[in-house]
Amino acid sequence: MGTWNSRGLRGSALEELINRTNEKYREKGLALIQKVPTPITPMKIDKETRHITLAYFDQKSTVDYIGAVQGIPICFDAKECASDTFQLQNIHPHQVAFMADFEKQDGIAFFLIHFTHRDMLYYLPFRHLQVFWERAQKGGRKSFRLDELDLSYELKHKAGLFVPYLDTLQKDLNEREVLDNDEDSTE
Repeated sequence: MGTWNSRGLRGSALEELINRTNEKYREKGLALIQKVPTPITPMKIDKETRHITLAYFDQKSTVDYIGAVQGIPICFDAKECASDTFQLQNIHPHQVAFMADFEKQDGIAFFLIHFTHRDMLYYLPFRHLQVFWERAQKGGRKSFRLDELDLSYELKHKAGLFVPYLDTLQKDLNEREVLDNDEDSTE
């Protein structure tokens, strides 16, 4: 069973920006996305500040966010990376399994990665992650580098939105449609 010892929540700034973006999308009627809470059991609480300082995770979390965009089910996880190399150990096998099952149900799964040293936000489609994941499972590198990514999936800044992922989600959907059409034409 995992534990959490509070030293400040890594990624909480990114999650706050995503939460604000999701609220804007909800207000505009574009999407309804919820933050999935991670169930914990508090073990120590600072009596003065009433903050949890030690807790146990009740169960493995799946993804950070889940919801729907214009009737399309989506789920995604937010990650931060302080270099040009993203370690796959930051993604857990149960998350990959959940996302694979989610996509089998015609949902869209992806990661939002903040390369903090570049202040670059990147949308990583699940099918792209699978390539790196399978490489690692076969004994290859247990990471991927920024220069291996399709930079057309970088999130472009947009006025009033902190993490504007819907345009890139549309790019992902368009690419999936082309891939599906290519598969249909080869059958």
